[in-house]
Amino acid sequence: MSAQTSTAPPGSPGPLAGVRVVEISSFVAVPLAGMTLAQLGCEVIRIDPVGGAADYRRWPVTDSGQSIYWAGLNKGKRSVAVDMRSPQGQQLVTRLITESGPTGGILITNVVGREWHSFEQLTKERPDLIHLEVSGRADGGTGVDYTVNAGIGFPLVTGPPTQAGPVNHVLPAWDVSCGLYAALAITAALRARDATGVGARIRVPLEDVALATAGNLGFLSEPMINGTQRERLGNAIYGQYGANFTSSDGVAFMLVALTGRHFRDLTELTGSTKAVAALGDALDVDFTDEGQRYRHRDALSGLFSIWFRERTAAEIAEALAATSILWERYRTFAECAEDERVTANPLFSTLAQPRIGEYLAPGLPIEFDGAHIPAVAAPALGDDTVAVLGERLGISPDDVAGLAESGTVAMGSDA
Repeated sequence: MSAQTSTAPPGSPGPLAGVRVVEISSFVAVPLAGMTLAQLGCEVIRIDPVGGAADYRRWPVTDSGQSIYWAGLNKGKRSVAVDMRSPQGQQLVTRLITESGPTGGILITNVVGREWHSFEQLTKERPDLIHLEVSGRADGGTGVDYTVNAGIGFPLVTGPPTQAGPVNHVLPAWDVSCGLYAALAITAALRARDATGVGARIRVPLEDVALATAGNLGFLSEPMINGTQRERLGNAIYGQYGANFTSSDGVAFMLVALTGRHFRDLTELTGSTKAVAALGDALDVDFTDEGQRYRHRDALSGLFSIWFRERTAAEIAEALAATSILWERYRTFAECAEDERVTANPLFSTLAQPRIGEYLAPGLPIEFDGAHIPAVAAPALGDDTVAVLGERLGISPDDVAGLAESGTVAMGSDA
């Protein structure tokens, strides 16, 4: 493992140092937004119900039942556990959100429809509030990544051409995109508030993030303009030449030839330059045209695959490394975790995560002045209840203990 160990406290120096954000959330999009803001220097206070939100024990979990997932998306935050169904608990959270000072007054949430922490209610206490709400759909309907994805079209073009039904992918792409859009929106609203003194009401519907992406990438524009429906391509790349090949010892590789140089290198590497030229003559096509390479991808792959089948993975990797071809061998998550792109990557540092263990954890995947902002351990539920209520609201430890006794808040192992 890397020798670097993260010890920086939450809200450590960064581009957004000094900014305070309250997060009421669960699952992926808003927790990712909050973690990103924390990595950028914000003090992010995640508020959960006593006992934890729906994602507190989400899989994967350790043998003892601790959520690896939750720890991964809540690094660098502070945790406060509050009974948000009680009037006293709601009042505490409202005070935390609307506390005075130019760098507070920010709420990010995906818990919609709660009047007490709505934009309208909170701006009565703090007119310059920045309030960001992630919803499933713009019309107020519910939706999660996998249901949103189903309604847009991607599962029906994912998978091999022979596939009859939909194929979901495992990456919650819209959750991730939505979380990053949310973090970007907060930074933009902060800049505007600094300049004008005016807050913002921000809505980020998950479905709109997916629809915008599908539109921007042409998936929706194609049927609008051409009247055509994207076909299933397996591992091919629409409009370009890309294919997977398998070595003599059973290792799979993905190759992409985006440019003329890439394609020439591929034909030279596989000894198929003359064969490709003959194929072009026979089909009366010009393979310098990327569209023609895409249309005739199966015939081209048939020529190239012979070279791959006759060589080991090691031989293929060494040969490909000497070319301009874009390539990578397929790896499992376990293989990737042991690869030097993780173990020797300054993005990752050794993190001692309480209740989980020690492992290499990624920090912010952006370099500032040549350095990454390292990962900081995630709290346990309610770890910071006493400290946050004392620092932000001036409530004494004895009074916090009284609130805990009444069930209004919870602390650390009692949360």
